[in-house]
Amino acid sequence: MKKVWNPFKKVWKFVVLLFLILLTFSYAMFQGGFVSWFLFYSFLPFALYCVGLSFYSLNELEISRHIPKDDYNAGESLKVTVNVKRNSYFPIFYLLIEDQLDEVLRNSQQNKKAKTLVLPGFRKEFSYEYMIDELPRGEHLFKSIMVRTGDLLGLVEKEKTHQSESKIIVYPAYTELIYRPFETHFDQGMTASRERVQRDTTLAIGVRDYQPGDRFSWINWKASAKRNEIMTKEFEQRQSHDVYVVMDCTRDNHFEGIVSFTASLVRAVLKKGAQTGLLTISEERAAFPIRGGEGQLHQLFYHLARIVPNSPTTFEKVLETEGMFVQQTVSFLLVTGQLTKPLIEKAGFLGQRKGKITLFLIKGESQAPTQTEKSLIALANARNVRVLMVHEGEFASAFAEVNLR
Repeated sequence: MKKVWNPFKKVWKFVVLLFLILLTFSYAMFQGGFVSWFLFYSFLPFALYCVGLSFYSLNELEISRHIPKDDYNAGESLKVTVNVKRNSYFPIFYLLIEDQLDEVLRNSQQNKKAKTLVLPGFRKEFSYEYMIDELPRGEHLFKSIMVRTGDLLGLVEKEKTHQSESKIIVYPAYTELIYRPFETHFDQGMTASRERVQRDTTLAIGVRDYQPGDRFSWINWKASAKRNEIMTKEFEQRQSHDVYVVMDCTRDNHFEGIVSFTASLVRAVLKKGAQTGLLTISEERAAFPIRGGEGQLHQLFYHLARIVPNSPTTFEKVLETEGMFVQQTVSFLLVTGQLTKPLIEKAGFLGQRKGKITLFLIKGESQAPTQTEKSLIALANARNVRVLMVHEGEFASAFAEVNLR
């Protein structure tokens, strides 16, 4: 309805403008005298500007948005510059410019607003900047830029939306922490290794095809000669460091902390030289196989940047229905913000077949455990489930307990 009425509204205002010009001219002609003609000539510049503005097109504006880079970490600041160019010198009294942000960015703290009033006058080029102080995690789309102008009397108003799409990805904030495995399977006993994961090159258990990155000293020349292909020795690993992380994606007040800790955890595991995978069930199921390297880290961070707390099932149901847990022979690390008895029971049942399960419980800063949580932690210990409470802002101490073992 509004779109249908807009053309009639413009025509009506133009008719009113012509009527006011004729009215002041008629008053000056019939009344005569200094006052009446002064009134006509005083109104005439404003009227002529309104007429000129009514024929002026905002399509001549060339508007562009400059964003320094495409990827950020949550909590970083973003400075956006909007540049405007035009071809004519037609004077513009004011120009109201607003960068159309998505809802999340629009509600974030802005030092300089994305909506501003510019007085361009006769200038053909001008710009303005706005600042988002702390970027929220996610994939954010800048769709368009709205411009609006008018005259002093408010008789002529023009509005135009310029399509200018830009996209940024804001990765979750992470904390530098040192990953220390809780247990080893090669040596006897429960130990915590601070060393980077390495193969034991004194124990060759077989041969395999050559892969980029293999050392020259690993080549098995006899096997290579027999098969007429370069073969390298396959070594025993001292410890089973492969980790599979399962993140709770149900709605929780500490969901951003859960995502941030998961990002810190997978980064620490990969930085140590081990391999890791990730399972999340939110709007859709996403299971990343166990791999290592920078490519895996980038893939996991990109997924964590876009994840939302919209799981259709509870966390304990995920542990119950996922058949992949039976197939994996790795250490499982669970990350959640809610500790419940069904979750402890499902984790304990999984631990009977896979060894002790580690569950990270994310709490707010200085948030003490409730009496119910203390009881559940005692129950978890009895069910062979290790529960580690981690407070937001103290992620670096998540593996401090391992040091004491």
